[in-house]
Amino acid sequence: MPEAVIVSATRSPIGRAGKGSLKDVRPDDLATQMVRAALDKIPELDPADIEDLHMGCGQPGGQSGFNIARVVATELGFDHLPGVTVNRYCSSSLQTTRMAMHAIRAGEGDVFISAGVESVSSFATGNADGWPNTHNPLFADAEARTAKLAEGGIAWSDPREQGQLPDIYVSMGQTAENVASLTGISREDQDRWGVRSQNRAEEAINRGFFAREITPVTLPDGTVVSTDDGPRPGTSYEKVSQLKPVFRPDGTVTAGNACPLNDGASALVIMSDTKAKALGLTPLARVVGTAATGLSPEIMGLGPIEATRKVLKTTGMSVSDIDLFEINEAFAVQVIGSQRELGIDEDKLNISGGAIALGHPFGMTGARITNTLLNNLREQDKTFGVETMCVGGGQGMAMVLERLS
Repeated sequence: MPEAVIVSATRSPIGRAGKGSLKDVRPDDLATQMVRAALDKIPELDPADIEDLHMGCGQPGGQSGFNIARVVATELGFDHLPGVTVNRYCSSSLQTTRMAMHAIRAGEGDVFISAGVESVSSFATGNADGWPNTHNPLFADAEARTAKLAEGGIAWSDPREQGQLPDIYVSMGQTAENVASLTGISREDQDRWGVRSQNRAEEAINRGFFAREITPVTLPDGTVVSTDDGPRPGTSYEKVSQLKPVFRPDGTVTAGNACPLNDGASALVIMSDTKAKALGLTPLARVVGTAATGLSPEIMGLGPIEATRKVLKTTGMSVSDIDLFEINEAFAVQVIGSQRELGIDEDKLNISGGAIALGHPFGMTGARITNTLLNNLREQDKTFGVETMCVGGGQGMAMVLERLS
């Protein structure tokens, strides 16, 4: 059976939504720049040999609509290349890598593009958040319960135990507060993790770490953007601890211990090991295995726990076999909760910072974390890494990578 290997990887800088450096770039144009850059890294590849373009997008409507994967393929001039847009929210472009791995192992092709994009800035045009309310009334009671929780003073409890449906439409900030209520993780611990993310990212920037994985983006006016908007140099606990809760008056989640809203794109080229060998390419990494799991939507932040356990079981590995971990930092509380439950050594986790500092463009994040994990494995001269994340709607996803070069 052929193995799936990553032969090229890149990402854009991450912009702040609505006011940041990438707010004026259409998501299809942004994704096209990243896919082209990933392909430019491997001139040995004939584009005619690419089997499919898989594009992850967490909100595939508006400017990200019309099957944005096929839009990008056409922009690139590849009329022969089909494309499919995939939505698994925060892990959309990890799912596209999983799809490429499955297709390669099944013998359905040798070369695939796994990419992801999100332009939260484009939502404000009325393309996404201007949609009418399409919520299923079956969940009305669940939504009312979330509203009461948001008012404060009520501790979260599993609605299934009372014979009620969980709130499938719950906001992500409310899920973070639910996780804090369930686990007892303190505001101080969350704030200190947020500061850690910013400080680690600042250190990484100063040593040129992220410059190795970023392809600069050319804006419509010709300006070139080459750095992430999010990191805040000099972040301290004293500053972060003064921020007010965002989602509940008595809550613990603030702008300092949660990711912002963002724009960005990323791309990988994934091949069979036989094709890479035939082209004389040295792969960056092998996709060892992936896993997706589900849990209550109201505590989706703990999704990495079972997803990581599942992928380690299916690959015959354990936490102790993994050199480095990347847990997407949607919220500090969910990273801490997952890390403690899995028994991950903090010195192996998000060692160059995470989404609290860098940002989390939903559809981009899966492939962005792959870039960062490979970058960290290479810098630390380590072999095995796990990337994992919580996913909106009550899911978790994880992948094991083996660095090859």
